[in-house]
Amino acid sequence: MASSPLIAKEITYESQTLIRIFSNGTVERPSQSPFIPAIPKNDPSARFKFKSKDIIISLYPLIVARIYLPKPNDQKDKKVKFPILIYFHGGAFLYESAFSKVYDTHFRTFVPQANAIVVSVEYRLAPENPIPACYDDCWHVLHWISSHSLSAEYTGMKFPWLINHGDFNRIFIGGDGAGANIAHNVAMRAGTEALPGGVKIVGAILSRPFFYSSYPIGSETVIEPEHNIVYSVWNMVFPSAPGGIDNPVVNPVGPGAPSLATLGCSRIIVCVAGKDHFRDRGVWYYEAVKKSGWQGKLELFEEKDEDHIYHILYPQSENAQKLIKRLVSFLVE
Repeated sequence: MASSPLIAKEITYESQTLIRIFSNGTVERPSQSPFIPAIPKNDPSARFKFKSKDIIISLYPLIVARIYLPKPNDQKDKKVKFPILIYFHGGAFLYESAFSKVYDTHFRTFVPQANAIVVSVEYRLAPENPIPACYDDCWHVLHWISSHSLSAEYTGMKFPWLINHGDFNRIFIGGDGAGANIAHNVAMRAGTEALPGGVKIVGAILSRPFFYSSYPIGSETVIEPEHNIVYSVWNMVFPSAPGGIDNPVVNPVGPGAPSLATLGCSRIIVCVAGKDHFRDRGVWYYEAVKKSGWQGKLELFEEKDEDHIYHILYPQSENAQKLIKRLVSFLVE
């Protein structure tokens, strides 16, 4: 039998080191950090601090997450309730994962300090699943977690860690980069749609959020769209976006954008870094929320000598620990 001819695998699209798309439909993500497993029960480094587990939240579409549960300070207190932080990882909507080494390492540092349950969401990535898939997945996770506040007869599959240890009066969402953009859009949806059991989002953490517009702000310079990496990424992750780069999900004060006064949470902290390309966008968003008439408590946190995701990449560094301590305080205020 004659062998089938080889199908050429040529690069049809490449965006710096973020992503490569090939003629046969395969996708490579050069910037993706390695995946590591959840911590096994007998891991001595975590045994007395926390435990983690990978869980399936939905099969259609497939949505999974890595959940972290801190150990109670008093081992005899089995009824202690923890705040719940639902976290959306960064990666330009194109790469990274709840199972990435960089995010897992960060939460191994964060969870014991925060004494909070963290649900790190594995949402669908573009370009295979363009926006709004990531927004829908993350809203689904928030909805599913909120359903744990209801009696068993009102909901389906439940996860024991949430039932036994979750405080549904202290629900938080958060993310970095694209994940912070997702957190904003989830909070906007929560302002108009009810969650099961009347659950409310207490606070949102937006670390170096991914926002943009067709016009420069702050120290940004004008770059023609064909040479602008942000345009290139946006056209890939949301090719059908009405209004393009001024669509309200990426330009929250763009044409037709709903009022930021409708944000569905009572506290927001926007974290920026002085050396980050998106620094001025974070400040821009903070100022827009402040001027919108939103009635919650708003804070801007800046570390002038750091770059984009320093607290994720180097969680043990002095400046990362400073930010982590502030975020821990944000969860308990």
